[in-house]
Amino acid sequence: MNATFNEPYELARQLASLDHLSDGRAAWNVVTSFDAFTGQNFRRGGYLDPADRYARAEETLNAVRALWDSWDAADLVADKDSGRFLARSDAGAFAFHGSQFDISGRFTVPRSPQGRPVILQAGVSPQGRAFAAANADAIFSPYGKLPEAADFYRDIKARAVAAGRAAEDIKILPSASFVLGDTEAEATEKFHAIRNEQVTGQTALILLEQIWNRDLSGYDPEGPVPDIDPDPDAAPIIQGRAFVHQDRFATVERLRQVAEAKKLTLREVVIDQFERGPLVGTPAQVAEQIDTFVQNDGSDGFILGSHLVPWGLDEFVDKVVPLLQDRGALRTEYTGTTLRANLGLPDVRSAVSANA
Repeated sequence: MNATFNEPYELARQLASLDHLSDGRAAWNVVTSFDAFTGQNFRRGGYLDPADRYARAEETLNAVRALWDSWDAADLVADKDSGRFLARSDAGAFAFHGSQFDISGRFTVPRSPQGRPVILQAGVSPQGRAFAAANADAIFSPYGKLPEAADFYRDIKARAVAAGRAAEDIKILPSASFVLGDTEAEATEKFHAIRNEQVTGQTALILLEQIWNRDLSGYDPEGPVPDIDPDPDAAPIIQGRAFVHQDRFATVERLRQVAEAKKLTLREVVIDQFERGPLVGTPAQVAEQIDTFVQNDGSDGFILGSHLVPWGLDEFVDKVVPLLQDRGALRTEYTGTTLRANLGLPDVRSAVSANA
């Protein structure tokens, strides 16, 4: 949900309500859209510079938390006669004053099961990393391979500590897909077949257009990598999508070198380079990959997805999860009842009550 164009009161109500409805399993991915194209979908509209959008996002998040924290656990008490829960007269009273918002009133959603829904953020740029490290409970990592994943992990944890937090108060969670086989060769063959179907010629061109910032529709996906240079000064050719490659020219040069060294076509380069570290192998090998990655500080865990829906995770649950449990790398049962607890995040309910 977008922090640039939405208002704190609406966000706080929606997310607190969802947390109640899900018995404490709600999370908010705080999106900071960067372009006017996205703004056209909202009544506020317009464009914010990167520094301004992160300033607004941080103040939006602070305002939302102030609304959530306007309720304490003791503000809702059971009435012995009616059996209903009644709120204290001053419950939910809030006032927030900042450069972006000057709001006050009464927040009408009681304290939710988690105290606050889990805050997720995807920060890759220096500003994004600083914002996530200071504010998020978990951050989506775009790095699925060591050692760059470990570099990102150390950077975020260090930034969190510098912001006055404990390193374990923020979790690093890359997304990962998986392909299993009875043998490593079988799994590898299945993976190549899947990727070949996932990355069409059109898909490859669109992904490279984001890097080149040029119209590449005239290039043959089964031909060589474009020989023209990127155009970083032009208006973004791909709108409504964050750019994750910080140096266009360096990225283009790397793609050209890979294509030449491996004798790959444009589409094959995308297949080779745009995968975030799939987990491929036998169940034992995939369990080993996950455990090794986490033990070497590549992440605190994974957000798993599958190329098959809705039953794609079944194979992982049946074949890999028991092996991770045998290693002591994965719990055998849940110890908490909320998403926050099961991620090993601090219990903000007791912290808020202590400060009330």
